[in-house]
Amino acid sequence: MNSVFYYDSPVGRIGVASDGESVTHLFFTKQRSEGLFAEFRERETPLIRGAIKQLREYFDGKRRDFDLPLAASGTAFQCSVWDALCRIPYGETRSYAEIAREVGRPKAFRAIGMANNRNPIAIIIPCHRVVGADGSLTGFGGGMDAKAWLLGLERQ
Repeated sequence: MNSVFYYDSPVGRIGVASDGESVTHLFFTKQRSEGLFAEFRERETPLIRGAIKQLREYFDGKRRDFDLPLAASGTAFQCSVWDALCRIPYGETRSYAEIAREVGRPKAFRAIGMANNRNPIAIIIPCHRVVGADGSLTGFGGGMDAKAWLLGLERQ
């Protein structure tokens, strides 16, 4: 059964959704309408509870990697980008161009940006670690303050 539960985090209210076997979404509620999950039952399942526990540990600086079953739904290209994001080490960043080269599409940095924007499992699939070519902060679904906070957390 599809479930969603909401959690107040240091970077704002987030939703964690699950299909019962995997985490399918982690989103900022200001970014998405809660109505998109109308077919989901609002409840904290053991899997969602475990995801929130790991998120709290991450926000407290006690966790660098997540150990959760994930099911991010997207095109083959989007999934290749999200896999590349997961390989960015904690505390480091990559540019859109670097990700484009890593996925074998060196001129597709704009497409990388769109795939990054459509990441359904924010933070756990660390789209916040992607920055402009000059190191500047670029768009983030949770807002620029949240992105700066997450990167600051990881640099400590």
